[in-house]
Amino acid sequence: MEGSKVKRQAGQVVAAARDLHKVTGPEIIHSLINHFTELHGDRLGEDDPAIIGGIGLFHDLPVTVITTDRGQSAAERIAKHFGCPTPAGYRKSLRLIKQAAKFHRPVICLVNTPGAYPGQSAEEHGQGAAIAQNLLEISQVPTPIITIILGEGGSGGALALACGDQIWMLENSTYSILSPEGFASILWKDSSRADEAAAIMQLIPEDLLRKKVIDGIIEEPTDHAAVLSNIDKILQQEISHLQKLSTTDLLRQRHNRYRQF
Repeated sequence: MEGSKVKRQAGQVVAAARDLHKVTGPEIIHSLINHFTELHGDRLGEDDPAIIGGIGLFHDLPVTVITTDRGQSAAERIAKHFGCPTPAGYRKSLRLIKQAAKFHRPVICLVNTPGAYPGQSAEEHGQGAAIAQNLLEISQVPTPIITIILGEGGSGGALALACGDQIWMLENSTYSILSPEGFASILWKDSSRADEAAAIMQLIPEDLLRKKVIDGIIEEPTDHAAVLSNIDKILQQEISHLQKLSTTDLLRQRHNRYRQF
């Protein structure tokens, strides 16, 4: 999808990106990945439930899949900090991505997070350092990495899982340095102007595609089966393309992608 023909209001897209009934990462894994086996732990004594990661088969191709997860019940959402990963989550994701490279598996990252968990415990355990380490090391991992933003792609919390070869977005999703409410609070001291801020921030897929921040937009009808089919087609197409590149060309293309900014 090259973008919607009718110009959409950014505030409406933000609301749609936050819809609790959107397709989720676990739903995509259940539908598209056969024989998925979840792997736990950051090898430093912690395991963040807001990050689900593991290995499985995508059309008989071994892949590593990593997704943020907001949870379903109230108890799950609290335990997962409403989809905001902790340092252990980012360390776990990096461990799995490096493992994927060792066994020549493509990596699929699925992102729907307001951002990294901002609590005191996260800061005490090195939240900023964990995100920075992901950015540094993922940029050099010699295996294809594709990220799909499913809903909110918030700040460094999303970027730490979106620094590979390609970034795709569902048409009702956002990708930005902070929330529109945060932007409005900083700029005007008035969070009620969030819709106005969203328009200025250019955080919707059409704007980001035009600026070449992302590689494409995936159509998102209301029927989940249709959305899953669209995601399936893009993943098949793009993984096949990336696997044809040599390691040297893959990393050169990845580095050039980010140097343009």
